[in-house]
Amino acid sequence: MQGFRLPVGRLPDEALLSGLATGDPELAVAFVRRFQHAVFGVAIAVIGDPQLAEDIAQQTFERAWRHAQIYDSRRGSVMTWLTTIAHNLAIDAVRSRRPEPLAPEELDALLGVVTETPEKLALADEASSRLRAAVARLPREQGRALVMAGIYGMTAQQIADWEKIPLGTAKTRIRTAMGKLRTTLTSPKRGDHV
Repeated sequence: MQGFRLPVGRLPDEALLSGLATGDPELAVAFVRRFQHAVFGVAIAVIGDPQLAEDIAQQTFERAWRHAQIYDSRRGSVMTWLTTIAHNLAIDAVRSRRPEPLAPEELDALLGVVTETPEKLALADEASSRLRAAVARLPREQGRALVMAGIYGMTAQQIADWEKIPLGTAKTRIRTAMGKLRTTLTSPKRGDHV
């Protein structure tokens, strides 16, 4: 029975993840090769800096190695789990860096990137697709305020100062956008009739 073994490249994602957890070097290399483009794509889409995106990708694989035993296939695929780790690490890196605020014109481009990047392919699970679509349907001012608060961690006062609007208007835009997202994301999808 020793002679019968699937080629490493054809093993299921879960088997490669298990091999990563056991420290098998051949399976670890196969795991990284299988997912490196998707992980790097998520990091570069969020960060925009190739060198920092490489660091985020490295951290993602290290975290996957340390936490492989807690992966639960009922909560999503290995790809979804891994790209979520990359996305969260990239967001943390953006929040911790904040070297300079983005110009409003750049923020408009960033809102478009959320639906047109490798991140779309990497985070293709239904929940993230619905969230991206819901954010894209928001009025531009509300979408900008939501992204500034949610992704960049800006306070309502910082958003008001940046957008040159009253504080109450900034708060209203964030609150209204959140309410619309909540309504959109909690309403039943088409075809979910019981």
